[in-house]
Amino acid sequence: MKLVVVSAGLSVPSSTRLLGDRLAAAVGRAAAVETQVVELRELAVEIAQNFTNGFPGRALAAAQEAVAAADGLIVVTPVFSASYSGLFKSFFDVLEPDALEGKPVLVAATGGTARHSLVLEHALRPLFAYLKAVVVPTGVYAASEDWGAEGLDGRIDRAAGQLAALMTGLSAAPAPRATGADAFSAVVPFEEQLAALRPTG
Repeated sequence: MKLVVVSAGLSVPSSTRLLGDRLAAAVGRAAAVETQVVELRELAVEIAQNFTNGFPGRALAAAQEAVAAADGLIVVTPVFSASYSGLFKSFFDVLEPDALEGKPVLVAATGGTARHSLVLEHALRPLFAYLKAVVVPTGVYAASEDWGAEGLDGRIDRAAGQLAALMTGLSAAPAPRATGADAFSAVVPFEEQLAALRPTG
């Protein structure tokens, strides 16, 4: 299975990339995956040009194809002005409209303070719901004080396990509803239902 990490970190080294790498490693412990990282910092110029001329450059086109072909995504952004970064949003704006439909996605973010942790619920989750992705229940936010502290590893493992389960089809799915002749064959006659309720012996 193919796992793609989309990282919108701007610095080198980047805590955003570090979080993406740790999440990918945790998914790799839960399922057999081939991981590819898309660094949006390296695609910034091509993304901007795509908006003005309508055509992706070679590197951006390769990144778009990788995301569309992935069995699962990890998306990680730094927090800017209480939301995802403009570069992060711009990349998903230049994808094909249905590129993420039905695709399992793990959302994650980094920031300087824990006060921005709600960015996962207020910004990232609605964005990927709009893009018709299947967002795993656990998002991961890492503030500066979280690195090396208790709790982050547990959140990483829980979210990664949920993504791995979706990617491998282990998530519980409801049984298909009977239709047509099958629906009638599933009906139990009323007399039989009454007989089953009568005491025996």
